Amino acid sequence: MGTDLMKLATKQAVKQKFAQSVAFMQQRRNLSLSFLYGQSIVSYRLGLIFLLVVGLCSCGSLTSSGLNGTNFKIGSNVTPIREIKLEQDNQATVYIQGQVEKQAPLIKQWAYQINDSTGKIWVITNQKNLVKGAQVVIKGKVRYRSIPLAGKELGEVYLEEE
Repeated sequence: MGTDLMKLATKQAVKQKFAQSVAFMQQRRNLSLSFLYGQSIVSYRLGLIFLLVVGLCSCGSLTSSGLNGTNFKIGSNVTPIREIKLEQDNQATVYIQGQVEKQAPLIKQWAYQINDSTGKIWVITNQKNLVKGAQVVIKGKVRYRSIPLAGKELGEVYLEEE
């Protein structure tokens, strides 16, 4: 009879502790979710929206990604002409952007001199409609033509449009 009484007391103590734990968890849940309901949700959402907008704006400016109103830069993958060097692989493909300065007709092709304020380069293309002063973006392969003359190397780097 003493062991039965002890088992009953233990069982009641376990039930009481379980009931207290459940009550505590419900109270805690109600407390932790209370900010999502009622009037505080408006300030919570406004604060979250503010942080998201500030975070997105601080990630980078449009000028670094390639959009620039004063310089009309199409993309960040445009290579400045001064960076196109003689040592580059003849199969390198680059994008350049600049203004057409000169044009010269060739057999079945045209040559245009493009200036991007960092330098000038000739571009060989099949396009016939580029006018002097036009802003263009051209994708082409870097080429080099060696012209030895009187012991001097007068070769030049140019682009062949793809």
